[in-house]
Amino acid sequence: MIVINQKKAERIEQYKRELIHYYYILMTVILSVFALIFTTIIPDRNMAWYLYGGLFLMVYTYLIIRKSYSVNVLVHSYIIIAAVYNFYVMLVFWNNSVASFVWLMPIPLAAYVFFSRKYVFLYCFFVLMNIIAGYIISRDFNFNFPKHSPEDVKMTDIILIISNVAVISLLLYFKDKIRKVEIYHEIEVNKLASQTKPAYTPEKDSFFAEELFGKIESIMREKQLYKDVHFNISKLSAELDINTGYISRAIRSQGYPNFNNYLNVYRIECVKKLLHENDLEKVTLMYIYTEAGFSNQSTFNRVFKQMEGATPSEYISMIQMH
Repeated sequence: MIVINQKKAERIEQYKRELIHYYYILMTVILSVFALIFTTIIPDRNMAWYLYGGLFLMVYTYLIIRKSYSVNVLVHSYIIIAAVYNFYVMLVFWNNSVASFVWLMPIPLAAYVFFSRKYVFLYCFFVLMNIIAGYIISRDFNFNFPKHSPEDVKMTDIILIISNVAVISLLLYFKDKIRKVEIYHEIEVNKLASQTKPAYTPEKDSFFAEELFGKIESIMREKQLYKDVHFNISKLSAELDINTGYISRAIRSQGYPNFNNYLNVYRIECVKKLLHENDLEKVTLMYIYTEAGFSNQSTFNRVFKQMEGATPSEYISMIQMH
């Protein structure tokens, strides 16, 4: 089992590192294309240098750390830094194109690929806060960014959408590969479990049921769990740390139809004991049946008549006659 888990972890780690590698290649191409566009086709010196600077830092950093890095630390760091880096681009195009914050859209998907569900929600919130911050800043401040024609914006938007489709496709492709590893791991674990599971025999099952019933009887007597009005098989399961199915089977093996019948036997015996021990002129019947674990009189009357063949009043009359 340990070997299987280790292989699973290693395979998933390998796919995540491959995803990071191909993502960096893809982003290098995308940033290069945009940098060239703002250098030649749509002259914007500030944006061009900003993109070249981001391209250099991304490539240079990855070349330094690519042989040895923590996947989780790198991805967390990259998501945050990339969102901060994109903030300037988002502000520049805020008034020209709603696509200015599209670069943030793959972030929750990346969190879904690399991390647990908790981080997916956290990064969704992070993206939302970025967009809200961009809206507030663009509304309240005037930065005098260069104006771009509708034709220029249309061209950059088309490339932007194509780039994001490529990024999302890459993430989904590797998520599918990781999921296949997880499914294969589940199959292997189940196969191993079925191979190591001891052979079933009626004698073993009967012995187990009898032994378990002894534990149930012991804990019911010692802790008087039946006196809890809300007591049920789930609580007994938690008390014994044993599956409810095994408990039901153990109880039925001793002739009881079900757990509720078994529980009511204890409660009725407790009622009869209290009726004999107490002065019925000083205590109420309600005190007695609630002390035994019954929540209301109608249920108590029905169960008592079913088990004793007489109503509680008739039973009390018999006691008083003796």
